[in-house]
Amino acid sequence: MADDISSFWGPVTSTKEWCEPNYVRSSYIAEFFNTISNVPCIILALIGLVNALRQRFEKRFSVLHMSNIILAIGSMIYHATLRQMQQQGDETPMVWEMLLYFYILYSPDWHYKSTMPTFLFLYGALFAIAHSQIRFDIGFMLHYALLCLLCIPRTYKYYIHTEDRSAKQIAKLYVATLLVGAVCWLCDRLFCKDISRWYFNPQGHALWHGLMGFNAYFANTFLMYCRAQQREWNPKIKHFLGFFPYVKIQKPKAQ
Repeated sequence: MADDISSFWGPVTSTKEWCEPNYVRSSYIAEFFNTISNVPCIILALIGLVNALRQRFEKRFSVLHMSNIILAIGSMIYHATLRQMQQQGDETPMVWEMLLYFYILYSPDWHYKSTMPTFLFLYGALFAIAHSQIRFDIGFMLHYALLCLLCIPRTYKYYIHTEDRSAKQIAKLYVATLLVGAVCWLCDRLFCKDISRWYFNPQGHALWHGLMGFNAYFANTFLMYCRAQQREWNPKIKHFLGFFPYVKIQKPKAQ
């Protein structure tokens, strides 16, 4: 919906637009709700980051939480400007983040410790170079979906080997937020013409952002629990402010 109304950032050059009128509430923010809806992801990732640092989890989890923050900031900049370069700055970190999830999921059982991070680093770098030169659209979405699907088998293995009910509940919340978020994303994408005629726009893509913030938080928490189990750190699920789950560990003194 390219409504070039007093645009501070110039004409829209991104290959994707969403079902929200441009520059309605500010000449500095193209899609207001799609921009601010990334704030919950940043807050939740900061909660996870503080917990990972405070309890000295492996650095991979601090990097994972920081990647969530970077991705949310990139999404904010993209939706605020709707420029092609900023779109790449949103989409490329999405792929990098999935490669990081892939590493966290599969590296514990990988016998050749240096080959996986090296391959994933090169893959991410080559994708970034290709994405900077070629405008992907459907190809990007299919590629991202494939990366997500590759993570499912190991995630399911962790789930069926987890006995703690609270940890399993977090995994179920992860699946629920993913499914509801996907429905919001699809409705916003496929039925925009109909939605635009409604008196009230439910802002499906903004809802997707908010739900994905919780989705990433639940995913990270579940993976931290599973990794703590592998390391025999006696993990327990606690709740911050009575709602936000986090992993409490007790490392052996030698660690």
